[in-house]
Amino acid sequence: MSAKPKVLLIVTQDTKEQEGRFLRGVLEENGCEVIHLDASVRRTVGGAEISPEEIAGAAGKTIEEVRALGHEGKCQAVMIEGAMKLAVEAHERLGFSGILSIGGSMGTTLGTAIMRAFPYGLPKLMISTLASGFTAPFVGLKDICMLNAVCDISGLNSIAREVFRNGAAAVAGMAHAYRPAKADGRPLVLISTLGTTERGMRTLREKLEADGYEVMAFHTTGNGGKTLDSIATDRDVAAIVDMSLVEINDHIHNGICTAGPERATAGLARGIPTIFAPGNTDFYIMPSPMAVGDDPFGGRRFHIHNAALTAVRTNSGDLERLADHVAGIAKDAKGPVRFYIPLKGFSHHDSPEGHLHDPSLPPIFADYVASAMPGNVDVRRFEYHINDPEFAIALADAVRELTSVKAVA
Repeated sequence: MSAKPKVLLIVTQDTKEQEGRFLRGVLEENGCEVIHLDASVRRTVGGAEISPEEIAGAAGKTIEEVRALGHEGKCQAVMIEGAMKLAVEAHERLGFSGILSIGGSMGTTLGTAIMRAFPYGLPKLMISTLASGFTAPFVGLKDICMLNAVCDISGLNSIAREVFRNGAAAVAGMAHAYRPAKADGRPLVLISTLGTTERGMRTLREKLEADGYEVMAFHTTGNGGKTLDSIATDRDVAAIVDMSLVEINDHIHNGICTAGPERATAGLARGIPTIFAPGNTDFYIMPSPMAVGDDPFGGRRFHIHNAALTAVRTNSGDLERLADHVAGIAKDAKGPVRFYIPLKGFSHHDSPEGHLHDPSLPPIFADYVASAMPGNVDVRRFEYHINDPEFAIALADAVRELTSVKAVA
């Protein structure tokens, strides 16, 4: 059996045969064994370890039937379905240490769809003509590297050779260093945060890690909350501390960092013990170019964080809408739910040193939360700021109580 790291190479040879041979050569020169997956539709060149015919068959069709669809999008959907199935099966059988793909819009869609089916940590690199543009649909929630192809992927030239060589060498290097992560063994706690609640989150993380938990923190700028929810769906999670709810605020206000209406529902549906705290609900996030004129946000105060992001201060009505939303998703929770409210402020902005401080609102919000939450939600108030260490200790105590893990003395 080969001791070389195995790399899955995703290149459609019907349009990129020359480029595929070049990349294979660089990977092999760098000590990798290559498994080439070729999801070509127009013609079969041959030589790939996973052929177009096999890919179509894995999706329940012949390659002739795929070609007869006569629509590039429909053809690609079939080939992606078959390619994902065969790639995952090959990984289970062979154990890949890296994935490399090249392409324009079609190839990038194909390559990254397959990459997203693989676990975190496995090296994944997409050389793409779209890498300098809007990459979110391709990267999704996974750890995919994207390298700008610079030139169109159409033959080899002095720039393309260097870009392709660098990409292939990078994957080879990562593949040689790759070691599949072993199960941590510690109970896993997921935490949401932003820089404006970083101090409190850090204290909480340190307390939990000292007690023997594994902690993963997620930056709630849209993808962060979605990733937290994805991991809550896929992994064995002991508890969730959702202490940054700005993505819910942004969903309500059509802000930049919305994570959609399903944000925070994954853990509740699985019965994972969840502690909510209203971190960063003192604002929602809008584009800074909107912060112009005499009254850009309906009389609300705002703070221009940078040229892209402006924090808009929430009022009591905004906070009531947030509470109603959380109450709506929490009522059907299959596990214990708590809502902890720090009465001295919800973020650094909402502090005496911040830009949006309003000490009158947290107690009003707490009263409304107590009346709005369904009976299965345990609502508690604390005379602390969200970044105070005492509040972090209260959250850590809640995690211990809900997961029955004894604190370290």
